[in-house]
Amino acid sequence: MPAVTVENPLTLPRVSAPAEAVPRPVLAVTTALGGFEGEGFPVRRAFAGINYQHLDPFIMMDQMGEVEYAPGEPKGTPWHPHRGFETVTYLIDGTFVHQDSHGGGGTIRNGDTQWMTAGSGLLHIEAPPESLVMSGGLFHGLQLWVNLPARDKMMDPRYQDIRGGQVQLLTSSDGGALLRIIAGELDGHEGPGITHTPITMIHATLRPGAEVTLPWREDFNGLAYVLAGRGAVGTDRRPVHSGQTAVFGKGSSMTVRADESQDSNAPDLEVVLLGGQPIREPMAHYGPFVMNTREELQQAFDDFQKGLLGTIPSVHGM
Repeated sequence: MPAVTVENPLTLPRVSAPAEAVPRPVLAVTTALGGFEGEGFPVRRAFAGINYQHLDPFIMMDQMGEVEYAPGEPKGTPWHPHRGFETVTYLIDGTFVHQDSHGGGGTIRNGDTQWMTAGSGLLHIEAPPESLVMSGGLFHGLQLWVNLPARDKMMDPRYQDIRGGQVQLLTSSDGGALLRIIAGELDGHEGPGITHTPITMIHATLRPGAEVTLPWREDFNGLAYVLAGRGAVGTDRRPVHSGQTAVFGKGSSMTVRADESQDSNAPDLEVVLLGGQPIREPMAHYGPFVMNTREELQQAFDDFQKGLLGTIPSVHGM
């Protein structure tokens, strides 16, 4: 970890919050719950225990792995439906193949992101390629669910394949942090992901002892999930470690700091920073469907049972 990096961050554009920025306080630090997804790959439920008012427009996020598979062990998901939101799959290590019933999909690996707008609905499958099943290997990534406003829930499905080399790379004022903008913008620098709901998604790597204070849109919420390592968040340096999420309050800047000493298996602090403009609409969520009312949820299930979300291709190329 990570797949996309540079030898000398000081060659990159630098970003820092202005002196007059209002620091965001840390409201809570929660610890992810472990579980299994799909055919049995391990995940950490990053948003477990966080009130939705602090998450909106985000619905859930799973850290997939980090796991070293033996030959024959790599797992994926069976075919399953989605409607009413977007999935963002960010693969740090390994390879995943996606396909849907509308003919979309592709292969992502080592720093790539696949952005799937389910919209009105589709059937979807995610699986490791046969070569990885045969050889085994490292698998590690994130899947984030982003809500869609009511006006966009029934839009046509869409894919965005974002290669690792497309992400916008920035650094902190002293070069101690590498910032990868996957979507949205930071201090005027834009990432490649096109979002219906305004959000910012950043994967930051902080060297031991490094600290970064970033400008953050005041109309966005603020979350920091620790992928690996140990550090602190906020100006009061609230401790955080791997598998924990920090929830920030209102303000115009966020501060993250890496501990001086890190573990040998996680030499840097790896953090995903998220912010989004709350949708502030009623949400009805059950399984793979995210709608506004229970009636719309029932309609989604009915449409799925009638085959209106698509049919599984006879040959899916996995």
